[in-house]
Amino acid sequence: MNELAPIFSYAGGVVWIALVVFLRVAAALAVMPALGEQVLSVRVKLVIGLAMTAVVAPAVGPGLSLSPPSLSNFMLALMTETFAGLFLGIVLRLFILAMQTAGAIAAQSTSLSQLLGASGMDPLPALAHILTMAALALLMATGFHVKAAAFLVLSYELMPAMQFPNPSDIADFGRTRVAASFALAFTLAAPFVIMSVIYNLALGVINKAMPQLMVAFVGAPLITFGAIAMLLVSAPVILVVWLQAFEAFLATPFK
Repeated sequence: MNELAPIFSYAGGVVWIALVVFLRVAAALAVMPALGEQVLSVRVKLVIGLAMTAVVAPAVGPGLSLSPPSLSNFMLALMTETFAGLFLGIVLRLFILAMQTAGAIAAQSTSLSQLLGASGMDPLPALAHILTMAALALLMATGFHVKAAAFLVLSYELMPAMQFPNPSDIADFGRTRVAASFALAFTLAAPFVIMSVIYNLALGVINKAMPQLMVAFVGAPLITFGAIAMLLVSAPVILVVWLQAFEAFLATPFK
């Protein structure tokens, strides 16, 4: 048994490192876009979490300086790594929220905000639902699982394991990312907002020139058709711009 003691010690260290990494990975996957969607079952998310841990742990394991496994250290890891994982997942989730906000702005601007109502997974307007699902499909088609693993590996350089991050740094970074998310949302929805402004100005001029004409009945089909046509034309550009912003953030996430 003495000959097997080093093997048991090494195996215990590997399991401890894998457990600490899994805590961060599982928390991030709970809110991460695409890999953490509500349509995925808990079992699928568990398998994804274990697979992601098997990828991340060997990459960060040699550089981790962890305290010996104990109940107190496990509780510390549970708190710190869960917080770090949730923060990282929410930061990525903000890009999906930007797309949802852009779709909501576009739908509100073109009077299509109640087409689907609350029948979907989320109470999103039609345009927001279409753009969000297309963004998720595009994200997975471009290898997001690999980029997510690299993002989690990089996170250990700026958020060391089993250490609480500086609250002021987290607050500043979160404020910056939220502001960037809303800026991206307004940028993506700009074609629909511009079309809405032009439509309402034209409608006002026609109503002023011909007060007896029921411009609302004439304009309602026009704005609906215009919104669908604008979605057909602008959706590829919107998705490309959104994906470029996402990939630019993943390339330099903490700068």
